[in-house]
Amino acid sequence: MSRVGKKPIEVPSGVTVTFDNNTITVKGPKGELTRTFSPDIKVELEENVLTVTRPSDSKEHRTLHGTTRALLANMVEGVSKGFERSLELIGVGYRAQKQGSKLILNVGYSHPVEIEPEEGIEIEVPSNTKVTVKGYNKERVGALAANIRDVRPPEPYKGKGIRYEGERVRRKEGKTGK
Repeated sequence: MSRVGKKPIEVPSGVTVTFDNNTITVKGPKGELTRTFSPDIKVELEENVLTVTRPSDSKEHRTLHGTTRALLANMVEGVSKGFERSLELIGVGYRAQKQGSKLILNVGYSHPVEIEPEEGIEIEVPSNTKVTVKGYNKERVGALAANIRDVRPPEPYKGKGIRYEGERVRRKEGKTGK
């Protein structure tokens, strides 16, 4: 039996879950998320607890069971608490600033790089070497953070670049001369 799929999901107060066949909508103080799940997997709401069940132990149903439960838990957590990803810029002269809702990155290119967040996602710049991406959709927050990191990923020789907060970059030894 799936360990992830068996865990019940607590629905906090202020969050409403509505079902329309196999489409589930979760509304909360931070926003609203809608997702369509497999019709085979059953989701039930009883006394503010969501439970996910599967019809059989086939490989397909086992994989869908855990995935459905994890996606639903992320939807509930996102509309109630929200998600956050932090990045840090490491390198001489590397800095970030916010202009309106846009993020402007100066990371060693001949031009500044502009990144526009989509609706429902907010970018904060607490200091000029730190960037925080916040939102209620875990997928979109992670994708935007990955796109920011892809502007200048950390390189292994000096460690310069944009990395997630707490990310460890494996360093390589440089060239050795005679």
